[in-house]
Amino acid sequence: MKLMRYVTAAIVLLFSLNAFAAEKLITIVHTNDLHSHFQGFPPEIDYRPFDTVGDKTLGGWARVASVISDVRQKRDNPVLVLDAGDFSMGGLFHMLTREEAFELRLLKAMGYDAVTLGNHEFDFKPAGLAAMLRAAKANGGLPQVVFASAVFDPSKPELKTLREAFAEADVRPYVVLSRGGLKIGIFGLFGKSAMEFSPFAKPLTFSDPIKTAAEMTRILRDEEKVDLVICLSHGGVHPDPKHSEDEILAKEVKGIDVIISGHTHTKLDRPIVVGGTIIVQAWCYARQVGILDLAVAQGRVKLINYKPVVIDSAIRADAGIHDMIESFKHRLDLEFLSPMQLSYDQVIAETGWDLRIAAEESPLGNLLADSIRWAVNRADADPDDPQSIVRVAVESNGLIRDDLIKGMTGKITVGDLVRTFPMGIGMDDTMGYPLISFYLYGYEIKRAMEILTSVRPLKHNDDYYLQVSGIKFVYNPRRMFFDRVTSIEIGSDEEGYRPLDYSKSNKELYRVAANLYNATFLKMVGRFTFSFLEIIPKDRRGQPIDDLPQALVDADKTKPGVQELKQWLCLIDYVRSFKDLDGNGLPYMPEKYSGLLGRIVEKPGLCPADLLSKAEKPTLIALAVICVIVFVLIGCPVLIVRNTKKKKRNRTKF
Repeated sequence: MKLMRYVTAAIVLLFSLNAFAAEKLITIVHTNDLHSHFQGFPPEIDYRPFDTVGDKTLGGWARVASVISDVRQKRDNPVLVLDAGDFSMGGLFHMLTREEAFELRLLKAMGYDAVTLGNHEFDFKPAGLAAMLRAAKANGGLPQVVFASAVFDPSKPELKTLREAFAEADVRPYVVLSRGGLKIGIFGLFGKSAMEFSPFAKPLTFSDPIKTAAEMTRILRDEEKVDLVICLSHGGVHPDPKHSEDEILAKEVKGIDVIISGHTHTKLDRPIVVGGTIIVQAWCYARQVGILDLAVAQGRVKLINYKPVVIDSAIRADAGIHDMIESFKHRLDLEFLSPMQLSYDQVIAETGWDLRIAAEESPLGNLLADSIRWAVNRADADPDDPQSIVRVAVESNGLIRDDLIKGMTGKITVGDLVRTFPMGIGMDDTMGYPLISFYLYGYEIKRAMEILTSVRPLKHNDDYYLQVSGIKFVYNPRRMFFDRVTSIEIGSDEEGYRPLDYSKSNKELYRVAANLYNATFLKMVGRFTFSFLEIIPKDRRGQPIDDLPQALVDADKTKPGVQELKQWLCLIDYVRSFKDLDGNGLPYMPEKYSGLLGRIVEKPGLCPADLLSKAEKPTLIALAVICVIVFVLIGCPVLIVRNTKKKKRNRTKF
């Protein structure tokens, strides 16, 4: 018996040693949502890439490059560097992305093995993305791009250019890499939210993420026989599991070992593990890099260690990558900004406080909304024609990308200011969202504000929070959806406000301004809300505007055609219009942007007056439904009892 125990122990030990010997280690360095934020911020004017105690900025691609190099030097095992998309669109650098492909060229130089596409890569439209891919290939190359979600409709000839560019740049649904004796399959895909935020990708469409991931996993497991399956998912994670797309993906699709997540800009300090699938995400804007150490043995993947690295001034920048960024900045100044008498690092104003964005009325939101109303009125309003004056302007939090921070100097540069609102492309195919204007009735202005009160909580997304100019309103979050706004005033901070009559009997038209993207959403929101929040943009005669680009504001009527009024330039002009308070030649941020102005006031209340005052259709319908339910639950049984008693009495009398 003793001999048998020794033999058994020896066999177990032998198998354990074999299993240990078969175990292979691999490290994954990952990022997501870099958004063209090449330099440390905020503000960029404080960024000191080679001074390890010199600033409080976060981020900087040259610092990220140093982390990548350091990990590779310190690991004996293979190291993969991966990104989950949205590497572009987020600052002045992307203004030349189509022509220069700065982002892809940098990712290649930094040593990325594979990246996927995010929804903002499609902001450049199919032709713009094609140009970006070709520019990268022609100027030093690009990392392997994997993207399995694109559906090329052969009946759409306008997609031919992008399909050909995918082939030329070797964009594949998946790639198989051999590293350290391991076969690693990597594929990239879109989540449903990313699809929703890709309006400029049309006519390109995208496949269902669950079905696509299942097919990619099947191919990699069954046909390619890989040891490790990695998904680069631009889907995201969310505190509510019902809305956490990558957690749902891991649950629905078996066989994915690692999901490198993006899109939601989530700062995960430890992995989420769902059914054996490891999910990681590294914040956004290059402020964090994730380092994931794995062991692979006998078809199983084991998490050894995970380290989130905050990219701050303690990390000395990589000199070569820094030089590339400086050369790109020079090219941007020369080819894009100099015709407007601007440069990237040019100081154009100063502030004595921070202007931040939040899911509430915010100083930065007020600044941006005010700049829209100011710019359109300057370009296209006649003081002698009151109807031509823009009364209301709106901006959405989803397009505001960064805070405006005082920093060590209080100086505001062009690069820092534009980073707060860098998004979009115009109908003229030049970068930056153009401004449009149209007319709405008072009740439609109320409906627009209900997007903030109702669509935002229904979508579980603060991107739908609206910042406003020209109005103040109060809402009760306890009221029925789509009928939460209880009062609105219209006017200005300088001239005062008066109540807005938002009843349907008021036939006055009010001129409203917004960028093209937000205006398109205002027009579409009626479908999502079962027509409760239907908004129809109109011309000044009250006729519906079917094609919103017809409402573009003309920045220069002396030239033929429409010269688009770009929002990012309007913001610069608005800030430069402020007064110089200390005589140093720089405009100073007005005091009103140091705090809240009471433009959006949340006033919860549950008493009947709070819930039913000025009740409109959504509340009345809900009230009718409640009455029916109460009648069914209480009234019907009472009637049945009464009828039963009556029948008994009748039988007794008989």
